Amino acid sequence: MDTHVSDSTTATETGTPFTDPAGHAACVVTLGTGAPAGGHRGELGGKGTRLAELSAAGLPVPPAFCLTTALFDAYLRETGIAAEAPGADPRTMRERILGTRMPAPIADAVLDAYGGMGRPRVAVRSSGLREDSAAQSFAGQHDTVLDVCGDEDVLDAVLRCWASLWSDRATVYRDADAPDSLAVVVQEMIHTDVSGVMFTVDPVNPRPHRLVVEACQGLGEGLVSGQVSSDFFVVDDEKLEVVEERVRYKVTKCAPLEPGRIGMTKVDAASRSVPCLTHDQLRELGALAVRIRDLYGSEQDIEWGVRDGVFHLFQTRPITTRPVAPAAPSGALSPYVAPQPEPVLNGTLWSRMDIGEIFVGLMSPLGLSFARYYQRNVHTDCAGALGVRDTGEADLHMGFYQGHVYLNISYSSYLLAQCLPTRDQRHFTSRFVSEEVDLASYENPFGTFPGGMEDLRSAVHWLQHTAREMTQMKSRSQQMVDARLYEFDRARGLDLTRMSRRELHGELHRDLAWFHDMHVGYMPYYINAFAFYGLLTELCARWLGSDGTGLQNRVKTDMSSLRTVESAKEVWAVAQAAKNDPAVLRIIKDEPLEDIARLLREDPAGQRFWDRHMEPFLRANGTRGHQEMEITHPRWIDDPSYIFQMIRRYVADGFSIDDILRRSSAWSDDSREVLDRLPMPKRQILDTVISLYALCSELRETTRMSMITSIWLVRNVVYEVGRRLVADGVLHSLDEVAHLDFEDVRRYLAGDEDAVRVFDRARVDAARRLHEHNKRLPEPPLTFVGVHDITASVRPAADGARLEGLAASPGRIVGRARIVEDLVWQADEFEAGEILVTRYTDASWTPLFAIAGGVVTDIGSMLSHSSIVAREFHVPSVVNTKDATQRIHTGDLIVVDGDAGTVEVVENADAEAGQSADAEAGGSADTDPRSTPVADRAPAGAGGD
Repeated sequence: MDTHVSDSTTATETGTPFTDPAGHAACVVTLGTGAPAGGHRGELGGKGTRLAELSAAGLPVPPAFCLTTALFDAYLRETGIAAEAPGADPRTMRERILGTRMPAPIADAVLDAYGGMGRPRVAVRSSGLREDSAAQSFAGQHDTVLDVCGDEDVLDAVLRCWASLWSDRATVYRDADAPDSLAVVVQEMIHTDVSGVMFTVDPVNPRPHRLVVEACQGLGEGLVSGQVSSDFFVVDDEKLEVVEERVRYKVTKCAPLEPGRIGMTKVDAASRSVPCLTHDQLRELGALAVRIRDLYGSEQDIEWGVRDGVFHLFQTRPITTRPVAPAAPSGALSPYVAPQPEPVLNGTLWSRMDIGEIFVGLMSPLGLSFARYYQRNVHTDCAGALGVRDTGEADLHMGFYQGHVYLNISYSSYLLAQCLPTRDQRHFTSRFVSEEVDLASYENPFGTFPGGMEDLRSAVHWLQHTAREMTQMKSRSQQMVDARLYEFDRARGLDLTRMSRRELHGELHRDLAWFHDMHVGYMPYYINAFAFYGLLTELCARWLGSDGTGLQNRVKTDMSSLRTVESAKEVWAVAQAAKNDPAVLRIIKDEPLEDIARLLREDPAGQRFWDRHMEPFLRANGTRGHQEMEITHPRWIDDPSYIFQMIRRYVADGFSIDDILRRSSAWSDDSREVLDRLPMPKRQILDTVISLYALCSELRETTRMSMITSIWLVRNVVYEVGRRLVADGVLHSLDEVAHLDFEDVRRYLAGDEDAVRVFDRARVDAARRLHEHNKRLPEPPLTFVGVHDITASVRPAADGARLEGLAASPGRIVGRARIVEDLVWQADEFEAGEILVTRYTDASWTPLFAIAGGVVTDIGSMLSHSSIVAREFHVPSVVNTKDATQRIHTGDLIVVDGDAGTVEVVENADAEAGQSADAEAGGSADTDPRSTPVADRAPAGAGGD
């Protein structure tokens, strides 16, 4: 097509509103029936104009009509609202429109056009005058109503869109400008199989000739809101060849749940690990993108969907930000937050192994900024709680790399050399090093801690501190437990929504002080457990030789008393209570997850169940959650969906408390016999070390609940601020809280500065883009020395059948694999005896361990959560495989060898499906044992399954 539509002619050039003397029908424009919108640009709004232009160019746009700004103006005049508009409060204007029926002549014009489409299900979308222009996107400022059907519902949706011209977010976005008029697009609703966005230039990478595609299962609203996982593709815009592809495991999608109700549901199991689009479809989509870019002569952001193999275009807008290389705090290759001398920069040992189990994984901008607050205000005092006299510079303790938090092992070991047990730095460095790093040639760039009198003072200080710690550790633990219950009950009784900004600031200040104290109090238990475990490992190797191999992992340490394991038993108890009450069980089993808590409270039996069982459980465990320092993640008390999923699972499997107790009983091995062969002095020393390890482990887990509760308290205040920012239009949705900076939240509450200035839209968007950039990158290593170029990392080939990792929990088992990406959505899918395969776990995953046949993770170490709890439940486990979630598929038959540290795929899911089909055709099929000890099965390849 030769017609060129310039982005410089935007919908802001409205001129005098167009009104046809023939009546209101002329103010309704059917898109795609004539020439490009041209003369009516100011009447169709940005979205309507773009869709009209795409339709006129012969591009695949679903049938639609547009209610022009002239129709909206007529509505305002005929209802008398226009006279009230000048100087009116925006909320008053919204309420006035929503409370006024549409005059009959205007309603008839709308319904005539709707009838002309055949009255299908439609999406009703606002189309602002400045929306999708080259200067401003106005994206998300006005309302969209999806999956509407029926005359009355369509009219109500139109009124909602018109009222959104005075929404808080639109008012804030246009700042002091007066509201323009508003058009509305009514477009046939396409229930897409796959949806996504396509950028004709990479928005976060300046490399040329890259068409970037993000695709998800279901409707595109799930992708826009960040609620679903998406595949990522790059298409060369000249050859239309796919040059980059990253396929994620996709658990959920946005889709119609029932007529008129859009929500989250599960992706079919067969579609979870396969690409959303084929290469042929990507070439077709790339060709459409090039046509659209040529049409406008500028780079475009395009929304699209596929239904039954046919592409549909829903929107295009100019890209209003230029791609630049995302900024990192101190360069893209180093975790340091400030410039460092070259020897330090290139020689520092960094690790993210087991750093509190709460920093694991990619973190949001808010999570990273909260971790930075912890670094500056808490971490050095934690070091002091270990008996370190000189706690050093806060900025050197931790670093940040591509959205991940790293501990500076070099600096930490330098400072910990002040303590007698870690005088030899190797005791600390070896504890936090994965196999990626060879310590043979490593030299600490910070050197050794000063000797002489400084050394003596530090040693004396450590001895005095440690003596006090040993006498106070149990009493302090009890004080932390009591304080946790008090703070939890107090928080449950507060109504943050009724607090003023100044009161909310006081609450955050109080919560952060308690956050500090709980982390400082927890740290000695955490580090001492590691220290005694390290000493146990060293003594076993020295005194027992080959007989002591793995002894430290097999020794019973009374872990069954730890809160992480107790939670599995307590979930079972709640499940048993639900099972014994048919009315309660029906609600939990049959109702949507998001409705269960409300429906239980509305039902008499459900309310009794809630008071007697759920409330005590949540009081004990409710502040648990996934990746706890990431404060964007809800806790169980905020969203108990995971608990309801586990209740469903435990009830369905008939899992008994005896099963849990049996799995957490003593190892059936010769550990005691090996110890008894030692001379008494050595045996007594080992028994003492084992007892101290058990004590510190128990105190660590007991006080850990206080530590994570303190994070939950801070989260409550941050999200109350977020809700206010959404209500005031500063944020588009509560999801955007993830892109805020924690220091901005503190600054906003501490002063009187306007929220629009504190939470600058440009910085929020920049944080989002950087986070999206980090999500695309390969997983960084657990440990590395100096700098690391993550862009040089490549994913291993996906055709391997054998993986090697770290032998974390002994035993050997064969079973069907289950990839778990989203704990809440997939907990009810997990069947007893299956092999859990995931990237990593934390305390919130413990109830699954009670029914798992084995555990395999991408990352982890001997003292990561997955290793400790797997050993406690006697579940064979291999961790730190790097890429198990990419090379194993749900349904694969795999052998997990927790002694050798290997995972072998002996039969893939596709082959099993073929065998089952053959067996069914032949009239017989073997029963498929979900998980069987290898010793009880035929060898692989010898008949087997």
